[in-house]
Amino acid sequence: MNINEFIKKYRTVKLYPDVPNIGGKGKMAVSRNPYVVCKDGFEMSVQCGQSLYSSPRDVAKRYREVEIGFPSVPEPLIAEYAEDWEVEGDDDPRLCNTVYGYVPVKLVNKVIKKHGGIDEEAVRARMEEAA
Repeated sequence: MNINEFIKKYRTVKLYPDVPNIGGKGKMAVSRNPYVVCKDGFEMSVQCGQSLYSSPRDVAKRYREVEIGFPSVPEPLIAEYAEDWEVEGDDDPRLCNTVYGYVPVKLVNKVIKKHGGIDEEAVRARMEEAA
């Protein structure tokens, strides 16, 4: 399963018809995806939509770039996209406490593959814990 398939399957969207979209087109929509949990235990938040560091910046069928947040361990493949400019090297623990803007989905798919793929059972278990 790649990241666009994950988003399509698990994303929730709440529409606010009386609130304009921050981008000025249409109405406000808040999108949320559960944490991506990989088969080796690696976890990361992957978000996309209005007011997020993604492309497109709206609710869409497919994304070119997404926002990653708070990986469970530093991930060298995405380190250059970290918002925290004070990190030193691609294994700095501060890389687990920041967001990563406009990360290409091809790169996100490489991260997922590196960590053994998405563990959907673990994703669903984490969703149940959060509920």
